[in-house]
Amino acid sequence: MQCAAQKTTDENHVEHLSVVMTTDDVSHTTGVNVATSSSRGIEFYFQCAVVVIGIVGTAANALILYALVASAQHKKHVLIFNQNLLDFSCCLLLVISHLLKLSNVYLTGSGGYWICMLFRSENLIWCLMLASKMNLMIVTIERYLKVVYPKWSKKKLQKWVLISAAAFAWISGIVHSFALTFGTSDMIDGVCEMYTFWKSQQGQAAYGIWYVLSFYITVLALFIFCYWRILAVIRRQARVMAAHSAAGPSTAAQTQSSQMQTNVIKTMILVSAFYAVCDMPMNVYYLILTTSANITLYETGYYVYNAAMFMSFLYICANPFIYATKFDPVKRVLLSLIPCVRMIPVQPTASVEMSVSHTATRTAQSPK
Repeated sequence: MQCAAQKTTDENHVEHLSVVMTTDDVSHTTGVNVATSSSRGIEFYFQCAVVVIGIVGTAANALILYALVASAQHKKHVLIFNQNLLDFSCCLLLVISHLLKLSNVYLTGSGGYWICMLFRSENLIWCLMLASKMNLMIVTIERYLKVVYPKWSKKKLQKWVLISAAAFAWISGIVHSFALTFGTSDMIDGVCEMYTFWKSQQGQAAYGIWYVLSFYITVLALFIFCYWRILAVIRRQARVMAAHSAAGPSTAAQTQSSQMQTNVIKTMILVSAFYAVCDMPMNVYYLILTTSANITLYETGYYVYNAAMFMSFLYICANPFIYATKFDPVKRVLLSLIPCVRMIPVQPTASVEMSVSHTATRTAQSPK
């Protein structure tokens, strides 16, 4: 989420600029002007840490994308592939944007304006982060439909529907972030003032509340509801499969159901808990910042903002390990890239979505 300064009038903005111009050591980062050498040092180390995280995230997501393509899973799981593509692009832009901040280039002319609006403001980064969150909700809904309504989803969730949903995630993130950035940001005297020019305090507070409700509370509620229903269906299916296999010596159905239930539980815990922990600081910080008329970004502290942003960036880099490595074909491709690793035959099991959907279909077709 974008950091939004609380000065909504031209008089306060001019006063702020005059104070900044009289200081000897001025550092401008993500809309925060820091006037101490110690803060400048913290800023430099923070930018370096973000660049390192971005490089690691770019490499990890690129590796997962390669594994998805090499195992042909990108055609079967369009939304999972789109999730990792979004995270890869976001990590790459994260590196570019923060390298530009480290270079401390003076912004002037039309070129400086576009650098400010696209990179210094982190506009492009947040386009993809918002699109990633939207795609994450779509993935959750897709999993829910495949498990709870297997017959309906098999008929309705055609490939073109999934591609359209993936495109919608990209478009919604771009439109949202561009509208916000160009409506509240500008470059003045070589200084990139990001998310500063709101028409009113009430409008800024309304946006802050809407953002947190839409991209945090709603996402968590969706996780809890969908995965709770998935667990309930899987447990019911496990009992049905156990009853059918009780007469025979084979326990394969029970084992498969147990593995599916474990995988779904792990997915729910990883996705829900990690998202909640990593994205909570930034949402709480932004909500307080936008709804408190007497609190400004400069008063709340540069370190608090950096810590919150660091957690958000960390989640992006961890996404490929949470989602894509759940697929056995992808795991085998990744293991094959490691030298001196003997490939152990693995029992061919489908991904969580495929195996759950298959079991749901068999259960629905079997007599009760």
